[in-house]
Amino acid sequence: MEFVRGGERNSHQSNNDGPNNHSVSADESDDSFENTIFNIGDESSSSTHHASSSEGYLSEEQQIKMAQRIGLINHLPLGTFDGMKKKRECVICMMDFDVGDKVRYLPCLHIYHQECIDDWLMRSFTCPSCVEPVDAALISTFYTSE
Repeated sequence: MEFVRGGERNSHQSNNDGPNNHSVSADESDDSFENTIFNIGDESSSSTHHASSSEGYLSEEQQIKMAQRIGLINHLPLGTFDGMKKKRECVICMMDFDVGDKVRYLPCLHIYHQECIDDWLMRSFTCPSCVEPVDAALISTFYTSE
């Protein structure tokens, strides 16, 4: 299965055709995630979003839920893989991290390629490694920091 985002093919491709086997390169811009989100309901939008609505359009309630989820995702810290971390592989796409790859950190401290985890969190708001609910952990950090 080949994943296309924003008209571009992802640069890390796995030989396994599973639904979560995709990755991104460090030079792919954050715009692809935002462009996908802004194209929700448009017939040319990502297949991920078409799967969530049988007609290809999202109801107002679905759009609100998606906007809330995007807001939470954007509060998760981003970083750049420096090669010094013990973890070497994104368990979503099964590809090794390369120095300079954009990564996102979850509250449980697991890391993933930014685009891999952003796509994952749009479907399931749990960590793919430990199944901890990301939203509950993220919301609790708001209350403890105030």
